[in-house]
Amino acid sequence: MPYLPAATRSRLSLAVRHALFTGLLAGAPLLMTAPLAQAADAASEQSRSYAIPAGPLDQALNRFASKAGILLAVDAQLTAGKRSPGLNGSHTVDDGLVRLLQGSGLRALNAGGSYVLEKAVDSGAAVELGTTNINANGLGATTEGTGSYTTGSTSAATKMNLSPRETPQSVSVITRQRIEDQNINTLGEAIKYAPGVTLSKWGGERERFNSRGFQINNLMIDGLPMEYEEAALSTGLLSMYDRVEVVRGASGLMEGAGTPGGSINLVRKRPTKEFQGSATASAGSWDNYRNELDLSGPLNDSATLRGRTVLAYQDKNSFIDDYENQRSLFYGILEGDLSEDTTLTLGASWSKDNNPGADWNGLGTYPDGSFLPISRSTRMSPSWSYWDKESTTVFAELEHRFANDWKARIAASLVESEMDMLGTFLNSSTLDANGDPSFTMRGGAYNYDRDQKSIDGYLSGPFQLLGRSHELVLGTSYRRSEHHDTGAATTDNGSFDIATINPLAWDPDSLAIPEIGAFGTWHRYQQTDQTGVYGASRFSLTDQLSLIVGSRLDWYEMDTIQYDAGWPYGEANYKTTREFTPYAGLVYDLNDTYSLYASWTRIFTPQNYATASGGLLDPQEGSNYELGIKGEYFDGRLNASLAIFQIDLENLPQQLPTASCQAGLAACYESAGEVRSRGFELELTGELTPSWQVAASYTYNHAIVRESAADGANPIGTGIEGKRYGTNLPLNLAKLSTSYRLPGVLNQWRVGGSVYSQSDIFTPQGVEQGGYTLFDLEAGYDVNSQLALTLNAKNIFDKRYYTSISEPIGSNFFGEPRSYNLTARYKF
Repeated sequence: MPYLPAATRSRLSLAVRHALFTGLLAGAPLLMTAPLAQAADAASEQSRSYAIPAGPLDQALNRFASKAGILLAVDAQLTAGKRSPGLNGSHTVDDGLVRLLQGSGLRALNAGGSYVLEKAVDSGAAVELGTTNINANGLGATTEGTGSYTTGSTSAATKMNLSPRETPQSVSVITRQRIEDQNINTLGEAIKYAPGVTLSKWGGERERFNSRGFQINNLMIDGLPMEYEEAALSTGLLSMYDRVEVVRGASGLMEGAGTPGGSINLVRKRPTKEFQGSATASAGSWDNYRNELDLSGPLNDSATLRGRTVLAYQDKNSFIDDYENQRSLFYGILEGDLSEDTTLTLGASWSKDNNPGADWNGLGTYPDGSFLPISRSTRMSPSWSYWDKESTTVFAELEHRFANDWKARIAASLVESEMDMLGTFLNSSTLDANGDPSFTMRGGAYNYDRDQKSIDGYLSGPFQLLGRSHELVLGTSYRRSEHHDTGAATTDNGSFDIATINPLAWDPDSLAIPEIGAFGTWHRYQQTDQTGVYGASRFSLTDQLSLIVGSRLDWYEMDTIQYDAGWPYGEANYKTTREFTPYAGLVYDLNDTYSLYASWTRIFTPQNYATASGGLLDPQEGSNYELGIKGEYFDGRLNASLAIFQIDLENLPQQLPTASCQAGLAACYESAGEVRSRGFELELTGELTPSWQVAASYTYNHAIVRESAADGANPIGTGIEGKRYGTNLPLNLAKLSTSYRLPGVLNQWRVGGSVYSQSDIFTPQGVEQGGYTLFDLEAGYDVNSQLALTLNAKNIFDKRYYTSISEPIGSNFFGEPRSYNLTARYKF
């Protein structure tokens, strides 16, 4: 068999690989056993016991293939004169081949259960890192173990499992490999690297995510939607997740109510049919220590019962004085095959974030919005402040697969979250008699208890129509969110104010814990219910053209009331009935590599504003229009896209004169406000060569106010038609992450890094952050096939910048200075 360079081999299609295996190896000796390929696939997932002594490589491989029950093709010229260290103990097929081939400069290529031996690198001294797994569809949805920066399929946009190229909307994935390479520990850190998405803060532990000019207010976990409320929800460390999927643009078909910017889907790790495990330890700047244990595998001999557990703990200080984080995570999941076609999954997770020193808001500025001459370690809250969060989740799934490739799935989840905090915030920014900045400080103590229930069931599968095969999804969902919030403000002779501080001479230890009003003086209860039915179909109109159409009907109701000192205020009761959400997408394949697409969809947000006649305004509606071209290279291991988008957010409230209101109404409104967001995105993710992974993106987004609206609850004022909207978000956003494994004798080393660059941002109050660019570096070293070390250096040029800005008394936060982190990961 002629040898092809690694870069060339990786470009061959799967069909050519099979042809090479079945046809061109006719002249090479075959090391094989009688079982068919299907049996070989099953055998490859099981551990067997081996006692193969060291000796000639071809003999060792013969004995191994016979014992393992696999088909292995070898060119005799590759094994000539080579020896194997032998193999002892219990191993899977892939692991056994790695060990037998160690030091030989060869690797085994897995093509659907059949194996081909080939050269790995031009070095006998390089550490053999493992077999390369390929299946008929290239990469799958699961990213763990692929080593890739892209995914083969996702259902986050349409509920149908489609490749990125088949999906007529912008979807990006932060894979497990990127999470490990870039030392991404939290959801906020993942969003920093996601294309087209920015992070802003409303407090030290209250992160908000923005896409295409609008805030994202929903999360999905394994495709099950839930409310993202940053005050109490703990998403925990990312140790339990396989990947983070980000849909940009409206996602109403999946969620019902929400905002038009996009949605985030967190996908949990799943049990495996063969045993695997890893232990991770890391240490970094500001006493940042993290430990993690991940165990997965079968719980019986037939692997019909499988389990996985993940334990993780992080204890870190901060570059901010007296600010700490202790994050704990437990995740457990059981997966059982009730029959050959039915699988039941049960699981639970618990995460707790203790955050001593967390700010309620952030750093202030001079009254004119200019930044103060302060250190990045400065805090403008007392050392005794804290913001702790805890979330417990239980979930269940039942899936049945029918004989005709149809399946039925029902999933349910319960999330209980609690927040406990004591802290202060800045109430005003002035200059004192000496011209120094002066802030009034207020405070309070609050406890939030929030529960979310979500259930979703659907039926999906192919059907035949007019001689062609199509896909259909039909489903229904129900969500309930309950808020029980209590607390009290600090009191000092009837005043909320507890101190007046000069931020240039402020000592966080100087302020004693103030008197807190009777706890429960303030109380809020809120319940939201949403029921929906949905359907979507993917029609194969021709071999090149497919059409996805879908719709959703939702019934939405919210009741909320607040009490202060026992007196009710802020009561609201509103509902939306049979809210219709359409979805349409068209994909045309230009050839085997490129596709053109167009899509249109909507999403709605109910609002509690009375009309002049006493009714309620129609919900806000966000419409997403998108055109683009997508490319798929190297069997889907590299994906590229160019998208042009427009989002119209309509029905924003405009207050009417009181005289126009029905008797008894203190205020009334009409639907008048509209914002239009336009832009384009470029993205490239995946494998440039077998040793080089990349994720690059650029986003331009410009939003304007087409029609103004005046209300304190909205960021749109009067008389600003045609002006830019969301100026605290950048017009230009570029992100790049890459990792490269060195060739030859340096094959044990991996180098890479990332670049984050954004243009300037500002607020109407005069706070402005100029554009900036950040650079990160990473280096990895594989000690052997099980132990890997990774060193990450972030913000290597120690850029001083604000990552989030607001108003002079609002949420302005410094970005992290230069930092280092060393991680050791052992796989067994």
